[in-house]
Amino acid sequence: MSEITLVEAVNLALARAMSEDKDVLLLGEDIGVNGGVFRATNGLQARFGRERVIDTPLAEGGIAGVAVGMAAMGLKPVAEIQFSGFIYPAIDQIINHASRMRNRTRGRLTCPMVLRSPCGAGIHAPEHHSESPEAMFAHMPGLRVVAPSSPARAYGLLLASVRDPDPVIFLEPTRLYRLFRQEVEDDGVELPLDACFILREGADATVVTWGAMVPETLAAAEKLEEEGVMIEVIDVATLKPLDVETILRSVEKTGRCVIVHEAPRTAGFGAEVAAEIAERALYSLLAPIKRVTGYDVVVPLAKLEKQYIPSVDRIVDGVRQVMEAS
Repeated sequence: MSEITLVEAVNLALARAMSEDKDVLLLGEDIGVNGGVFRATNGLQARFGRERVIDTPLAEGGIAGVAVGMAAMGLKPVAEIQFSGFIYPAIDQIINHASRMRNRTRGRLTCPMVLRSPCGAGIHAPEHHSESPEAMFAHMPGLRVVAPSSPARAYGLLLASVRDPDPVIFLEPTRLYRLFRQEVEDDGVELPLDACFILREGADATVVTWGAMVPETLAAAEKLEEEGVMIEVIDVATLKPLDVETILRSVEKTGRCVIVHEAPRTAGFGAEVAAEIAERALYSLLAPIKRVTGYDVVVPLAKLEKQYIPSVDRIVDGVRQVMEAS
């Protein structure tokens, strides 16, 4: 067992999946010779060959379409889109084919493909490099949507995604790629694709988050503990299908909920979480649900990113508001 970064965990999981199953292959722009823009596939072409780690043209729609065809024929492609802001040309193939394959063929065919993409702000990239499109994909029937927040969860969730018979959108927070290291054992053990993770227990308020916002939320929990407020931190991890029961049990215990995400506020996935709580645990609430989110604007460039991404102080303030409202 060694301490590795999240991007190294992605590489480790891909290598494990490819070594266990000859039908697993990778495709994407610059993933072979160069090892990907973030080096997530570094060394894999040299290890597994050019027929299994394929450099593609700059054509996201083509990458997704080829992956759908491969999956329909029994292969298990893992396609990379360099940045989630470039994923939109691929949506035609994802919506009209990948997500509908099982339904269209009445179960005769499935689409066991993974579409990986770095996502989120915080690396001072230009426009189209900092998108957080998880809500859009979660809205599409037939897709799983996963957002890991640590090296260990990236490893286990990616293995599960590759092994799943249906299409998975796997969104990797660029801000977390090399933010910290964690011990990860290359044991081939997957994590469930239908469960939230309770990262910290508390009785005063529930904070629901995912992806790149997990470190800020945990830091906010430490700060609030100094004030005597104990929050329960839930990492959603798999947004679709959503493990609603874990969230509801926590809210029923604490009576308060704050939802934190980096994506724009309007129609963000936090609204879906809030709706589930309102429908199924309204009478457990001691205060209105609070969302702490990005703003309804395109992610600003460079230093202004810090003003866009929910900060520790904004999360702390959100929790204070629900505590004072009850």
